Amino acid sequence: MTERADEVDRLLTAWRRERPDLDVAPMQVLSRVTRLARHLDQHRRAAFGTHDLESWEFDVLAALRRAGSPYQLSPGQLLRETFVTSGTMTNRVDLLTQRGFVTRANHPEDRRGVLVRLTPDGKRAVDETLSDLVAAEEEMLTGLGADERDALAGLLRRLILPYEG
Repeated sequence: MTERADEVDRLLTAWRRERPDLDVAPMQVLSRVTRLARHLDQHRRAAFGTHDLESWEFDVLAALRRAGSPYQLSPGQLLRETFVTSGTMTNRVDLLTQRGFVTRANHPEDRRGVLVRLTPDGKRAVDETLSDLVAAEEEMLTGLGADERDALAGLLRRLILPYEG
């Protein structure tokens, strides 16, 4: 069975014609990853929007939810989980506190420290959003069988590991 051509195939054909001196083969993978990331971003924004969340709000709430009960992390732990600066995280926690999704509490083991804790409303928001997000992502993968998904996940893991700490 021959696969249908996509936009990347058309782009590569044009580049090979215009720049036969270059091996544009890497683009056949990474241009598709870029295009797929754009579609994924659209699906995620739609899932977040349904629940009146921004992607950054979901990221913070999800980090707290993944921490397990009592769903709390220090600001430093949140920084490592979400890859933002300290000032950005302070602003985000302030906004999530205003929305009633998180609270701040004194750290029991560090008098100068603070813990950010997910509220029941925050837990509900992240759980409901995650359900819709997983459904949207499942829909994006409907063309692949379980073995193909596992193989693709493994290949992508190999590509991304050199860039992770």
